[in-house]
Amino acid sequence: MTNRFMTILLRCFALVAWTCVTVPLAWAQASEPLAGHTAPAPKADRPLFSDPQDGGFDMSEFMLDRKGFLPVPIIITEPAVGYGLGVALMFVTESIREAAAKSAQTGHVTPPNIYVGGAAATDNGSNAFFLGGLLSFDEDRWRYRGGVAKLKGNLDFYGIGNPIGNEDLKLAYTLKGFISSQQVLRRIGQSDNYVALRWLYMDFDTSFRNDGDSPLIPKGIERARRMSGTGLSIEHDSRDNIFTPSRGWVGSLDTLFYGPAIGSDNTMQSYRAHAFAYFPMTPKWILGTRIDGRAARGDVPFYQQPFIDLRGVPAGRYQDENTGVAELELRWNVTPRWAAVGFAGLGKAWGKRDDFGQAKTIVTKGVGFRYLIARRLGLYVGIDIAKGPEDTPFYIQVGNAWR
Repeated sequence: MTNRFMTILLRCFALVAWTCVTVPLAWAQASEPLAGHTAPAPKADRPLFSDPQDGGFDMSEFMLDRKGFLPVPIIITEPAVGYGLGVALMFVTESIREAAAKSAQTGHVTPPNIYVGGAAATDNGSNAFFLGGLLSFDEDRWRYRGGVAKLKGNLDFYGIGNPIGNEDLKLAYTLKGFISSQQVLRRIGQSDNYVALRWLYMDFDTSFRNDGDSPLIPKGIERARRMSGTGLSIEHDSRDNIFTPSRGWVGSLDTLFYGPAIGSDNTMQSYRAHAFAYFPMTPKWILGTRIDGRAARGDVPFYQQPFIDLRGVPAGRYQDENTGVAELELRWNVTPRWAAVGFAGLGKAWGKRDDFGQAKTIVTKGVGFRYLIARRLGLYVGIDIAKGPEDTPFYIQVGNAWR
């Protein structure tokens, strides 16, 4: 999907956003590998959590037949907000097996309507309460996805364009309020391309918590209360699997324009262009590549400045008018059930303080493992350990690490 909220706060609640939007989309589209084939009827004596092929622990059968209410655990390990837990309750109107059976007749998979609500909190006092959903209309020519949330984030602001090594020069602040993200998508013919109209609305109170060790709050720092922006997106998705891809690519060009005419205190613009591509080098070695660029112009609140988004770097640690990252990930399918991954990334933030050539290059690297928890859906889960300039955090991964 990639409904990725354009604020630091929702990036800090990455798994909340993933649950609220990406999980429902993946759940719905996971039936696509079964499209064109008659979905096998479940056997009464078939174990729900065991794969008849190798006897390993597997959730394919459970996920294929599940509909109605489904609890989804949330585990947060984002360094910017600390460790946390939560739970989301999803309501699915149709199982993946039922969607696959219909697709065998029509030739197209129409996602079921899915609704989700939940809450999460972390050990630094941040929390979130959210509602969202994914709906399809007119034989899936139109899609709606969106959500609303009440949020409180206890975060740190390091300034715009801070060089590496200024760990003590930071401002603790609290961002508290309401956010709404709404999106309507139109499929272009029968292709893998969509055009989307987006609306993002935020109403936040921002307060700094100067503890004596932080510098004085900069004069003139931009911190608007209400932000309202609309814009268009163009999306493409030709991945062979929306959970853990092995070939194809996904990408989008996103724009948002804020102004008083649509209820915004500030006038600004934000842009993002990204592409994630996957190349099977051999049956056991899969190379993933990521390019991601973001920019903001106008009267940009400090919490909406683009930041370097890489494993190993706390959200919001390196911000400026422009950011760009490049990342490689190599997956080795050691056995049919287990895989190892290695990854490395580069990032820059530039614009106000430094130009591109002067800006510091942030380097990250790490390793991880994956377990194929749903073989028929191609869904891997695992853990990544990433080394950044300051920290070595770990991340729990469900499906692809890139959002």
